[in-house]
Amino acid sequence: MEKYKIAVFVGSLRKGSYNLKTAKALMALAPESLSLELVNIGDLPMFNEDLEDTPPKEWTALREKIHAADGLLFLTPEYNRSVPGVLKNAIDVGSRPYGQNAWDGKPGAVVSVSIGDISGFGANHHLRQSLTFVNVPTMAQPEAYIGNAGELFDENGNLTNDSTKEFLRSFMEAFEKWVKTHVKK
Repeated sequence: MEKYKIAVFVGSLRKGSYNLKTAKALMALAPESLSLELVNIGDLPMFNEDLEDTPPKEWTALREKIHAADGLLFLTPEYNRSVPGVLKNAIDVGSRPYGQNAWDGKPGAVVSVSIGDISGFGANHHLRQSLTFVNVPTMAQPEAYIGNAGELFDENGNLTNDSTKEFLRSFMEAFEKWVKTHVKK
């Protein structure tokens, strides 16, 4: 069975992040052909083109992880109807220097996670706009908006809601097909 390396980006840095808990649940529910790895974006220096002559080691490491991945999975909370700055910064860093876009052509998917009822709808779609520009073919269906996240996990961070578990499992099965269809091997 062919294995596909999936880089997982979580836009929330909070230790108790529901996005991180959801990412871990997705990793546990993923089909065997997907090998998922969390990519730390919390320590990335802010993008500044003046630093490109000698890029920070964190930028280089991020770009290498993106290049090594077959696919990309993004989890985002919603901050002020958009994505967190740390996630946008990672996209900017990975898309540079000009003409060397590490994201180019990598199949991706977006999951937004929120404690509210709207489920991060605005952030989900803002992130999709940025991914379109950096040429990440992003899975359109099923859409993944996880609302009321505070009620879905136990005190140890385990997903306890069976219908959410089944949805996330089916989402990862669809993502597996998406990756297999779009991966550049």
